[in-house]
Amino acid sequence: MNSAATPTDGASAESPGSTSPPAVPTAARIPILYLILGVLLAISTVPMYFYSAQVEAINRDRLKTNEMILQNTVTRSLADNLSQHERSLRMMLANLSSAIQVASGGDIGSKNIEAPELRALLENFVSSSDDLAYATLLNSDARGISAGRIAPDAFLQRELQHAFDAARDGRAYNGQALQVGDGNSARTVLLVSNPVSYGGRFLGMVGAVVDLQFLIRRLREVRAGGLIPYVVDAQGRLVAAGTPQYATGQDMKNLEIVRNFVDEGNKAQLAATKEFDVNDGKNNVEMLGTYSPVTRLDWAVVVQKPQREAYRGVYEMQRTARLLALMAVLLSIAVSIFAARRITNPLRVLTQHSRALARGDFSQRVNLWSRTEIGELAETFNTMSSELEHFVEDLKRAAEENRALFLGSIQMLAGAVDEKDPYTRGHSDRVTRYSLLIGKEMNLPASFMETLQISAQLHDVGKIGIEDHILKKPGALTAEEFEVMKTHTTKGANILRPVSQLAEMLPGIELHHEALDGRGYPYGLKDEQIPLLARVIAVADTFDALTTNRPYQHAHTPEEAFRIIQNLAGKRLDPVAVAALMAVYGRGEIRIQRIAVRKPVVLADAAVPATAPTPVLPAVETAKLERSRV
Repeated sequence: MNSAATPTDGASAESPGSTSPPAVPTAARIPILYLILGVLLAISTVPMYFYSAQVEAINRDRLKTNEMILQNTVTRSLADNLSQHERSLRMMLANLSSAIQVASGGDIGSKNIEAPELRALLENFVSSSDDLAYATLLNSDARGISAGRIAPDAFLQRELQHAFDAARDGRAYNGQALQVGDGNSARTVLLVSNPVSYGGRFLGMVGAVVDLQFLIRRLREVRAGGLIPYVVDAQGRLVAAGTPQYATGQDMKNLEIVRNFVDEGNKAQLAATKEFDVNDGKNNVEMLGTYSPVTRLDWAVVVQKPQREAYRGVYEMQRTARLLALMAVLLSIAVSIFAARRITNPLRVLTQHSRALARGDFSQRVNLWSRTEIGELAETFNTMSSELEHFVEDLKRAAEENRALFLGSIQMLAGAVDEKDPYTRGHSDRVTRYSLLIGKEMNLPASFMETLQISAQLHDVGKIGIEDHILKKPGALTAEEFEVMKTHTTKGANILRPVSQLAEMLPGIELHHEALDGRGYPYGLKDEQIPLLARVIAVADTFDALTTNRPYQHAHTPEEAFRIIQNLAGKRLDPVAVAALMAVYGRGEIRIQRIAVRKPVVLADAAVPATAPTPVLPAVETAKLERSRV
């Protein structure tokens, strides 16, 4: 029975706090803003990315094609220009040969070779064009005359010998490009010759040294346009260049594009464009180049350009396209964020108000104006909130009425108990008031205070089952009567135990006569075994019993009552609850009407401080109190 009658401490079972509903738990969720923003970004940027990539690829191919066409046009133009010069020179040489035949009468032997008429023809021929630097007429014995502004060196003499040998065989001759002179007077020249014959008989050779300065000027003009132009012969040697980094006669076959031309040989009839690499000794430079053959001379005009420059327009277009794409993406992001917020902000507001509603705040209203379904949802939410608020107010009002009815019923029940004995009329109300003052002073939680109020009001409900001759006996009870009187605690608990809503109040009803030293009843509990609810009611019950008239005693003054209670603190009564009651009385929150007593006690102060010496009660007084109906 003892184990069943040892309830849990009410204070430890209750935690401080309000009676508002618990917060609604929220699981980790992905904000809808992110989802909408992601969808908007996907549908705005992904198509734009593929579109811009496709447009960029198309434009890149077009720009590359345009650059290749430009190079092809430049080389073709230079090749045609060279071919035209070669044809013009051949025609001039043919005319010169005819004039020589007429002037010499078909005889340019050793006697006629130095005739003034022939020399005049040769000088007129050289002076007819700035591109002619030198001309010579040789007879079949390799003797002849010459005119011009340069003197043949050993290399040019060798070329003249090759030309004479070709003429003897009846062939025209195009020599190698040679550089004559030095310094500022250096010139790149080319020997061109035709055989001179009459009636099928070989008479000799007429040759012209062409100054290629016209070609170099054209190449430099092309160089100013950003291209690197040069001309090579069939062996890959340099004829002329628009840049001083290349020298006439230099072997250019180290360049892949020149090698391609040399490998093609006589089959090279059309222009070709290649991408190739050039090693400048430090870096490997990617180049784009084009060559166009000059078939009459077995030459090729070549132009090349670093790819980073050739495709500069491509790269600029790519940068511009990517910048515009980035700006478009940023604009799309801004628009998407704006649109997403326009969509999600009302939802966020609704979510916040819904959480407030879940916490029990039914006064929330959503101020959203929208012609979409969200506006309709906001109106529906406000209507629901308003109806819930009215419903909750009705529930609160009904709950207050039920609580008032419940407390009124408890007070009537306690009043019925008090009415059995005129001396205890109002005892339950006073004990309740004192208990609540003690609990407030001890800073006990609100839920505990509510339990304390009901338990204190019903703490003596078990006296309904005590016979009147014991309950109203004008004096101390006998041992047998006291044993009957002690059953009022268990009787009260048994009366209320079937009401499950009053289960928390039972410890105060059943155990408020337990003592800290274990000499209380009904179970003889000690110290912390006694719930705080019962310990608080015990102090209030003792104080009211001492300060009211009873059949077995006259009322004590509050000061004397406190002396008695202090003497019982730590033995029978809880010292913390006793100190709380004394503090409340010391502030004047407890008013008790003064009455005459048999043995007045004179005190210096209105209230006895906790540190004042406590007189020890006579043993008979203590025994009398223990055997009373308190």
